[in-house]
Amino acid sequence: MNKDIKKLRHEYGQRSLTRSEINSNPFTQFRIWFEEAVKMQLPDANAMTLATVSPDNRPSARILLLKDFSEKGFCFFTNYQSRKGKDIDKNAYGALVFFWPELERQIRIEGKITKLKAEDSNQYFFERPIGSRMAASVSPQSTEIENRESLIEMMNQFENEHGTIFNRPDFWGGYQLQPDLFEFWQGRENRLNDRIEYTLENKKWKHRRLAP
Repeated sequence: MNKDIKKLRHEYGQRSLTRSEINSNPFTQFRIWFEEAVKMQLPDANAMTLATVSPDNRPSARILLLKDFSEKGFCFFTNYQSRKGKDIDKNAYGALVFFWPELERQIRIEGKITKLKAEDSNQYFFERPIGSRMAASVSPQSTEIENRESLIEMMNQFENEHGTIFNRPDFWGGYQLQPDLFEFWQGRENRLNDRIEYTLENKKWKHRRLAP
């Protein structure tokens, strides 16, 4: 193993996390941590890893941007025909991970994923910049393309045909992950990290402390 990689190490210890310090509602606790990350102007504070599993049980993960959250769930938008879209179509369960190294914090969230209503997808679609709307409309996401120039050509052709007025494509829209598990992780000294897990039991959230 590369010795330089072995030497890469960051010691944590800025903050602590105990059961007495957290909110009994994991959505409220998420909001507290998320708003702190935003207030600190961390780059891409809403960036999250989405993990899905294919029909042949192969997991895959990628970085997406959180676009909304409430006690109904955590929302993101993508091409329904992408790899993640096809995974979700066959296996509706997924996982999210937020990591804010500046705060030495991580949040894991697991649950079931469902499509948002068409009106919700439409609303967000038309809030996006025109270039992003065009890109979503023309990109055959997760399929092979010849080169970047072919994408630019598709964009130019689309603009020539439609201008700036066009509908959201049926193959693009939003999803919502409804959690049944949260884990809040706070880095601590000597890797004795704080971990608080919430699980949903009989429609009530219970939490416990986990060993690091």
